[in-house]
Amino acid sequence: MTVPARASRAQPAGSYPLVVIPRELVAKAAIPGHDQELRCYRHDGAYELWIDGIELMSSRVHGSEEQLAELTFAAIGSRSAPHLLVGGLGMGFTLARTLALAPPTARVDVAELVPDVVTWNRELFGQCAGHPLADPRVTVHVGDVGKLIATASGRYDAIMLDVDNGPEGLTRPANNGLYNRPGLAAAKAALTRGGAFAVWSSVDDEQFERRMRESGFQIATHHVRARRTKGARRTIYIAQRA
Repeated sequence: MTVPARASRAQPAGSYPLVVIPRELVAKAAIPGHDQELRCYRHDGAYELWIDGIELMSSRVHGSEEQLAELTFAAIGSRSAPHLLVGGLGMGFTLARTLALAPPTARVDVAELVPDVVTWNRELFGQCAGHPLADPRVTVHVGDVGKLIATASGRYDAIMLDVDNGPEGLTRPANNGLYNRPGLAAAKAALTRGGAFAVWSSVDDEQFERRMRESGFQIATHHVRARRTKGARRTIYIAQRA
């Protein structure tokens, strides 16, 4: 299946016609707790994930996802054998950067709600991020990252969340429980001393910042670009347990 290209306007005499490359639907998956499908498209050599007409991510644009990992490591400092949690596998770019920065003794859990996304990373577009799931330090948990956090008292040196377009349940309404006060209390309890709870967001969210401070976190707000040096501005919150 392809998404039909929009007809181009007439070209001036002597000019080359505009070539529009259609998006090809290559896979789709049900999202637990959501009535919309997650769709994977291939477009001009790249892969894209969409839900409800909204592009969630592209294999072409992953600078801010990598910076989520970089800012987290900068916050927690050097640790000999860190235990890390990446919430939301996506296309694997945050996980890949985490593995590049982590020592050989690290353990990295990755939680992904949609089983098909794990399969797509292994069989469809894993090469885009360098096949991070093949790293022996990685353990994949298929299921709700919130449930994993709730049972992880003092386990993680860092928790990195990129499961929505920010602190709201876009891809799944139940994800709101990650960002409300009980969810923040669970995240804080899951961290080691000085550990970091990092959240990727497409926009600033002052109410979320306030809730994190009221939950006893020390907050640093970073603004980055989607393509590192250009593109849309993204927000990364680094909240540390004192």
